[in-house]
Amino acid sequence: MKPPETDTLSTSASASATPFPDAAVENPAVGIDQSAGNFSYNVDYAFDAGTGLSEDTVRYISSVKKEAPWILEFRLNALKKFLSMPMPTHWATKDLENIDFQKIRYYLSQGQKPKRTWDEVPDDIKKTFERLGIPEQERKFLAGVEAQFDSEAAYSNIKEIVAKQGVIFMNSTEGLREHPEIFKKFFGKVIPTGDNKFSALNSAVFSGGSFIYVPPGVKVAQPLQAYFRINAENFGQFERTLIIADEGSEVVYMEGCTAPKFSTSTLHSAVVELVALKGAKIQYITVQNWANNVFNLVTKRGVAHEDAEIKWIDCNIGSRLTMKYPGVVLKGERARGEVISIALANDGQHQDTGAKMIHAANNTTSNIVAKSISVGQGRSTYRGVVHIPKHLKGCKNNTECDALLINTNSRTDTYPAITVRGDRNSTQHEASVSKVSEDMIFYMQQRGLTEGQAMSLAVNGFINDLARQFPMEYSVELKRLIDLEMEGSVG
Repeated sequence: MKPPETDTLSTSASASATPFPDAAVENPAVGIDQSAGNFSYNVDYAFDAGTGLSEDTVRYISSVKKEAPWILEFRLNALKKFLSMPMPTHWATKDLENIDFQKIRYYLSQGQKPKRTWDEVPDDIKKTFERLGIPEQERKFLAGVEAQFDSEAAYSNIKEIVAKQGVIFMNSTEGLREHPEIFKKFFGKVIPTGDNKFSALNSAVFSGGSFIYVPPGVKVAQPLQAYFRINAENFGQFERTLIIADEGSEVVYMEGCTAPKFSTSTLHSAVVELVALKGAKIQYITVQNWANNVFNLVTKRGVAHEDAEIKWIDCNIGSRLTMKYPGVVLKGERARGEVISIALANDGQHQDTGAKMIHAANNTTSNIVAKSISVGQGRSTYRGVVHIPKHLKGCKNNTECDALLINTNSRTDTYPAITVRGDRNSTQHEASVSKVSEDMIFYMQQRGLTEGQAMSLAVNGFINDLARQFPMEYSVELKRLIDLEMEGSVG
């Protein structure tokens, strides 16, 4: 099922997508083997919006989903904003010019309703998730799983004991349809459509993502997880996630991301909105292992009310370019916000990551700890915003940015923008850059380690304190992957 042929609307970027260097297939310095996700299967899609972005594309997506009229209106208004907004330049790189929005496929799916058991998932999709180990993870330690394949969730399930607590966990398409009274109240309120060009694009063509609502006082004992898989070439994935933790509730949400490596550009542009009401706690964990033909351009932000806490734990490994700055608006007194991030940039990669902390109430606290590793000619960039207005009192911020350079040609940059007004608030900032020296590697080799083992040991030590912040299953996997071969990483 495809939309009629129409003339597409022009956008502000039209340069052709370019192939990517073969040297950037893996990230050996932390042992993250991107080949683990570097496979794809031929899939017969029942719904295909075709190539290119136009009003017809948006109408097709909304029609296939059988959406309410207000959602279509929301999408069309977002498309107009996207087309009118220039490509970002102040926090971006020239790499963005390589995105050709008219060569992207904006919607592909086999069907609209996710399956509730793995046996029901179509074989060509099920074998993808089995190869990635998602069903096994669900059985071992998860309270619920959503597995998205291209534009829609192929599988979505929550454990009965958690559902009986009143917890809602489903994909956003179902959330809009089945719980509009909750969804609509918060949808687009944390991140407005016009926040930036890519949030506007997401608002126009969004599909998939997670919707979670945790009732007052409910503490979800095990993590909920979503897994986002891109399978098709020249594809754009635009999930929309909304998590609402009602008063006094707690939830941990984890997401994983992979895609096969193609010679053409793939676009991932998500929007994630978190709402932690009075005394609630949300922990949002991301382990991103995109192939490095992926432009990963996402907007993530949470609002923490009185005595609430929002914590982002972020691991950015793959992609050609990542631009991601998880933020927290500290709206209520004694609200707390934290961003813990690890970024690895290899040859042909730029990890442009950071955090945003906006203090909007007295006695609020924010903490940012960012560590980056640059390998070969990879580039890592920290960009952060901390804002504490003059009229507030008792606000505190701590920002730490540490970078590790593996080679002489690797690069790291730090751009902190910290604004603290008045004399009743406090902040502290620390940044360091270090290099793994050949002398250090030589010293460890003299004690029986290979070059790769020595490099693994050095990198593990650098990120160890942050790796402990990840759940045990993720932390063990990260450390295991770090032990992969890294010969030749020292220049």
